Amino acid sequence: MLQSLRPLLTKILNPLASRLNINPNIITVISPFVALLAAYGFANHMLILATLAILASGFLDVVDGAVARYHNRSSKFGAFLDSTMDRFADAIIYIGIIFGGYCDWFVGVLAIHSAICVSYVRARAESQGVDCNIGIAERAVRMIILMIGAVIGHIAGDIYFTYIIYILVILSYFTVAQRILHVWRRLNE
Repeated sequence: MLQSLRPLLTKILNPLASRLNINPNIITVISPFVALLAAYGFANHMLILATLAILASGFLDVVDGAVARYHNRSSKFGAFLDSTMDRFADAIIYIGIIFGGYCDWFVGVLAIHSAICVSYVRARAESQGVDCNIGIAERAVRMIILMIGAVIGHIAGDIYFTYIIYILVILSYFTVAQRILHVWRRLNE
């Protein structure tokens, strides 16, 4: 869904990437630590801090790829590490949300599970030779919804943020279903 923004992001990020001549895997590994700050914000009802930390974590997630491409350091290990650190960051953020009491623990576990499943289904599909970059709620979209929900929760009340978490769980599982159907169609062509 957000793949159409890649040319614009590349144009914006290339000047930054040109100045960051470091191993992109270092940037990748920093991202989950920034997600810890988001979890701390959620756990302590500081929704704006959590939102800013998610934004920073997402920025790092985009910058690492830009640095890798600009300096011709893209690698299979880098892609693997990036995906793995994204799963850690997702889980860390949702654990903070659970600790903050924004959702029941079971809904929080479903949020973690659904987020991981979206990525797993794509990875498994691609291991079968099927491009699976589809779905209504890929990671970037989920993080944007989460940030908007946190701001709404800050302004209008915690209950609205809770509703956003329920919506994210539904959208994530819907994305899993979309991807499974897509792979089934591709493998049966």
